[in-house]
Amino acid sequence: MKVTIENKKGLNKDLKIFIDKKTMNTYIDEKYEEIKGTINLKGFRPGKVPREILKRQFGKAVYNEVLDKVLKETSTKALEENKIKPAGQPKLDLKTYGEDKDLEYVLSVTELPKVEIKSIENLKFDEYTVKIDGKETDKRIKEIAKNQPSFKDAKDAKAKEGDLVTFDYTATVDEKPFKGSEGKNTQLTLGKDLFLKGFDKQLVGVKNGDEKVVEATLPENFPEKNLINKKAKFNCKVLSIKIPEETKVDDDFAKNLGAKDLQDLKLLITKQINDEYKNSLDRLSKNQILKEIENFKVSEIPENLMEEEIKVLSQGMSEEDIKKSRKNFEEIAKKRIKVGLILNEFGEKNQVKVTEQELQSEIQKQIRMMPGQEKMVMDFYQKNPSAVASLRGTVYEDKIINLIKEKAKSNKKEITKDEAEKILKQSQKQQLDQELKDQRKPEKKVESKKSSANKTKPKPTKTKPSIKKTKKVSKK
Repeated sequence: MKVTIENKKGLNKDLKIFIDKKTMNTYIDEKYEEIKGTINLKGFRPGKVPREILKRQFGKAVYNEVLDKVLKETSTKALEENKIKPAGQPKLDLKTYGEDKDLEYVLSVTELPKVEIKSIENLKFDEYTVKIDGKETDKRIKEIAKNQPSFKDAKDAKAKEGDLVTFDYTATVDEKPFKGSEGKNTQLTLGKDLFLKGFDKQLVGVKNGDEKVVEATLPENFPEKNLINKKAKFNCKVLSIKIPEETKVDDDFAKNLGAKDLQDLKLLITKQINDEYKNSLDRLSKNQILKEIENFKVSEIPENLMEEEIKVLSQGMSEEDIKKSRKNFEEIAKKRIKVGLILNEFGEKNQVKVTEQELQSEIQKQIRMMPGQEKMVMDFYQKNPSAVASLRGTVYEDKIINLIKEKAKSNKKEITKDEAEKILKQSQKQQLDQELKDQRKPEKKVESKKSSANKTKPKPTKTKPSIKKTKKVSKK
């Protein structure tokens, strides 16, 4: 194979690739040897069909399969040997080809620009740690305790709002029992109205051992469809009445919540509060890094990538609006592509990879975010490889950003919870101001998506020459 690179300047290159007919014939001979033992023709034993007969019947199909294979192998090898990373799909132009002939073709490719990533180590960003005051932790624990009230027996007291009433009941509609018309040891906290609308109020004033008939309308979601909106009578026997008491925040309370003791619970709650702010503050740090990278110089942006990005940005818009917003689109596309190129180059240089375990862990994280719909989310990822690929890109970008944080210069800041809230509010205000500013532009507002490695990084593309194929050799 002989490769000649034409127009070496700039990103657009033409690779003239030549394979002599001797090499092509070797490929063809190998293909005939491969199919010889698999084809059965009347009058010939398996594997004994003469080459001339095979060629007469399958010659065109054999040549096209060989041509397809040679084009893929040689174009990929030519790009790799010349260290060219394509920005998009290369175009292939066949010049000379045919049986017992040399193969010559031109591979036109737009190369990814060389990007400089040494400056990444000089990036500066704020890295926040939130110091949680002990009072904040105690306040959160008290809120938890308030939402998990405890009760004590009240033997002779009359039930009032807030009390816990335990009772058995039998119910009827039109004097007839129905499925689910009996209940044992049913508990209701009066005033919450969680059983049936208006049921609680009718139990106010009952005492331990009382029997009370309560009337209530069966709801729209009642399992027995023929009883929906029907009035039912509930014969209730009160078993106990308990009044609320303040929950003691002690080791036993902590153990009920899964902690070892109260001190351990405080540590867990402190971490929980910290994590609530950490995720948002980490996003601010990431945005700082991406904003810094936008200022890096890239000699030239591939035109084909620009056009692809503009298509994404202008999706769903009319031709007239696209034309008006063209300049704005170009600015956004240029930034996104540039950031993608730099992140991707940094990832490759540092051999950042996403393992299958990391990918599955991220899928599980997505599933946990949709309680009650776990199966639906799992099915979605199983049936949509593109969604999994997008998720892989997200993990890839996060790993790159974390590595940049390790190498870049962080300005470590320990802040209070109030300061964290102030910083986040200020960030939200700046974002809102920017959106309002965009809306005031004469051009149609363009929603700039977050720059992400999985969406903006141009990937070196394997060469897949487009040639017309004939029917493959049938193997009977």
